[in-house]
Amino acid sequence: MIISQLIVNGLIAGATYALIAASFSIIFNSLKFMDLSPGAFFVIAAFSVYSFHVIFGLDLFIAILIALLIVIIVALLVNMFVYRPLRKKKANSFIMLLVSFGVFLFLTGVILLIFGAELRSLGFPIVKGYEFFGIIITKFQIILVLTSLIIFALLNLFMKETKIGKAMRAVSDNKDIASTLGINFERFTNVIYAVSAILVGIAGVLIAVEQNLNHDMGFTVVLKGITASVVGGIGNIPAALIGGFLIGIVENLGIWFLPSGYKDAISFFILVLFLLFRPRGLFGVKTREEVSG
Repeated sequence: MIISQLIVNGLIAGATYALIAASFSIIFNSLKFMDLSPGAFFVIAAFSVYSFHVIFGLDLFIAILIALLIVIIVALLVNMFVYRPLRKKKANSFIMLLVSFGVFLFLTGVILLIFGAELRSLGFPIVKGYEFFGIIITKFQIILVLTSLIIFALLNLFMKETKIGKAMRAVSDNKDIASTLGINFERFTNVIYAVSAILVGIAGVLIAVEQNLNHDMGFTVVLKGITASVVGGIGNIPAALIGGFLIGIVENLGIWFLPSGYKDAISFFILVLFLLFRPRGLFGVKTREEVSG
């Protein structure tokens, strides 16, 4: 029964990791660099919900909508005033990665300046969980997992069936060919960052409702999000769901043998293993080097 509970706990954690991984993958798939700024967007979403619900007393649903809107606006501003000038100067992926880390530190630093270093909470009472075959799960945890699955189903439909989604796929395949089809790449990056911000913003909102908030929670988000996207196959957006669930399950099973403080270390160890032995992930496409080798 303990193993079953740990697996369920892993699925709950993995549902959040999957949303974060999808946010990273969407940017990487189209812009070809690992952007760390979604980790800061996650923190902004969580603290925005806290601000509008707890400090200003707004209804939780309204606070969530405002939080998502704020995250989208911040993501678009970062793209417009930070990344777009760098793309015009033909900055390589390493420079973009370093700059994104700077963006991450700046935005989380602003959160620290405004809210301080103490833990924050939405103040919801602890509710008794439901018990199924010896496994305990709360109503909110069920909502969290279902929300993640629904978001991924909608994202899959969005990417395959809508004009915007098909355009995003065209840009990710070849932005030069996409431009010949009338797709303005620079203008389209705003769509990419908006979708990415929505995904990571929803993850931030879900975490805010369940856990305490801290300004440096974004570091863990970056680690888990990147690990889940690498495990699934970086750039493969649907595979982010599987990667997130796998990371959640493995790290929760791992703390059966190790202290809970080793959770992040387990994720980092998995990331290193995949980068060394299977860098394309479980469902990624082979790189040109692997094909020729």
